[in-house]
Amino acid sequence: MGRPRAFDEDETVRAAARVFADRGFEGTSVDDLVTGLGVHRNSLYKVFGSKRGLYLAALRRHLDEEVLPGAAALARASGLGTALAQAAAAFDGGPAAGLLVLAAAERGPHDPEVAALVEEGLTALEAGLAAHPEAGPGLAPALAATVLGLRLRRSEGGPAQLAALSRRITSTS
Repeated sequence: MGRPRAFDEDETVRAAARVFADRGFEGTSVDDLVTGLGVHRNSLYKVFGSKRGLYLAALRRHLDEEVLPGAAALARASGLGTALAQAAAAFDGGPAAGLLVLAAAERGPHDPEVAALVEEGLTALEAGLAAHPEAGPGLAPALAATVLGLRLRRSEGGPAQLAALSRRITSTS
């Protein structure tokens, strides 16, 4: 009979998301994960199969706990300007901030499973913004790209820039 698992799988996946967000997939070694998570190498392989398996679990958890709820909240915002400001301030901004953006750039082009998870997050962001009539047909993808661009640049003025953009869009529609 095997020994019982000596680590909390949920907490390990959350912590791995933070490590991958800080260092990227390629920049994170299994030794980094073992050290950063306090979990034995054999345990990681037994539960997740590989570093990639843990990465996919971390990205899925990041989507479910941070990205998708944040994107859904955008649809409930009091207007497009508010939604854009919220998106710029908080989208992909939890403990594993930037993991989705990093996954899109680093792994998405080479890994179909990562690409599908990234697409799910981006589609949710677009849907949250498209819920506002001021977004107009077809504008949500451009707004989502702007939000992600600001996130990538880590622009502190992102919320104000998006609020100004929203005012311009609303005044011309």
